[in-house]
Amino acid sequence: MIYTIIVTYNAMPWIDRCLGSLRQSTIRTLPVVVDNASSDSCVEYIRENYPEVVLIPQNKNLGFGQANNIGFKYALENQADYVLLLNQDAALHPEALAFLLEQSDEISLVSPMHLNGEGTYLDYNFKNTLLQSARKNTLMDDIILDKCILQYQVDMVCAACWLLPIVLLKEIGGFDPLFFHYGEDDNYLHRLKFHDIKRKVIPQAFMYHARERQGNMKAFRSRIILRQLLLVGANINLNFWERLAGYLRVLKRCYFEYLPSGKYLPGYFIWSLLLYLLKFHQVITSRMTNRKIGGHWL
Repeated sequence: MIYTIIVTYNAMPWIDRCLGSLRQSTIRTLPVVVDNASSDSCVEYIRENYPEVVLIPQNKNLGFGQANNIGFKYALENQADYVLLLNQDAALHPEALAFLLEQSDEISLVSPMHLNGEGTYLDYNFKNTLLQSARKNTLMDDIILDKCILQYQVDMVCAACWLLPIVLLKEIGGFDPLFFHYGEDDNYLHRLKFHDIKRKVIPQAFMYHARERQGNMKAFRSRIILRQLLLVGANINLNFWERLAGYLRVLKRCYFEYLPSGKYLPGYFIWSLLLYLLKFHQVITSRMTNRKIGGHWL
């Protein structure tokens, strides 16, 4: 059985397309919606219009990672075979899940091609992911030359749509609570790399990510410096000197990109550093925990 976990927060603009795409999927899946204390009517709307959904409303906003962990735990307790993560602003092509299952080796993370909301272009974040992996696979070349194979290994892929075998959750666990919103998927992929678990993209499978309508750049920028410092500090693939170089790159980016943009004040930079120092013990705990095999954070 496949459990599809969708974390919602004021999801009314997208919920019909998201849940409707699961109804149209050629592979049956049980939707599990974890709502982060939405202030719109999406919880009531789901109850009324999507009775097949397992709805788990929260009384406060837990963030993306921790809300997904609640869904992970529910899937584990109910003997799921797979967990599909799907953003509230995303939708599956009807045959996407079938293609993902065909290419699953029952341990690796697999993800479809991420298109924009209209399906007219690659999602811009996903396109950057492919470019970063271009030296390690030939996907970009094969797309142009129309000779794609069934799967390609990548380093990173956005968690807007992941298919995770339940065995993977038992070995790696859930999202690290060090990250509230944004960065949790990067950290999770760092952990998969450390434990030599592959991350794959399946070019025959498609999903649609309508992030253009989300309008959450303010949330993305709000703790961007702290988040980048945490991603460097918690990356268990880096040794001391590599982490130090990573910190310096964040500082360089702050000086040459963030501060000159006018969106950030010098005081914000100092505040970010202080917050990071306050969280440093959590970073150490995170590194020690995530090096081990087990269902951590669930």
